[in-house]
Amino acid sequence: MTADLDDVDRHVLRLLAEDGRRSYTDLAKDTGLSTSAVHQRVRRLEQRGAITGYAAQIDPLTAGLPLTAFVSVTPIDPAAPDDAPERLAHLPAIEACHSVAGDESYILKVRVSDPAALETLLQDIRAAAQVRTRTTVVLSTPWEGRTPPPHSQD
Repeated sequence: MTADLDDVDRHVLRLLAEDGRRSYTDLAKDTGLSTSAVHQRVRRLEQRGAITGYAAQIDPLTAGLPLTAFVSVTPIDPAAPDDAPERLAHLPAIEACHSVAGDESYILKVRVSDPAALETLLQDIRAAAQVRTRTTVVLSTPWEGRTPPPHSQD
């Protein structure tokens, strides 16, 4: 799909990734297009699936979720169906689920209120998906949620 995007589309995507609330007027100024042309491009990018949604970025500390951890998940029975994402989707503390290469099958990014909540969540993950877990607790987050780099035409 990205092969179908031109440089202006990619510029619009970068600008919206930086600020999803940027107005069509500001997008027009930043891209050199008219406001109506930018509006049409954004609508087309949404229809094509290049823009999948808009969301507020919530400060986890303010939301009462100061503890972030990465939980590596490995099936107890390697012959069992690979359905951990479906089995874990009901747990709201799991912010992201990534399928990975290596010893683990998935790495989950979780946010919870305290160590006791993490312990409970780990029990829930193990029971729901029949997996072993290995947990890495985040001490600090210098940055995350970076804007994707420009696409190169190499």
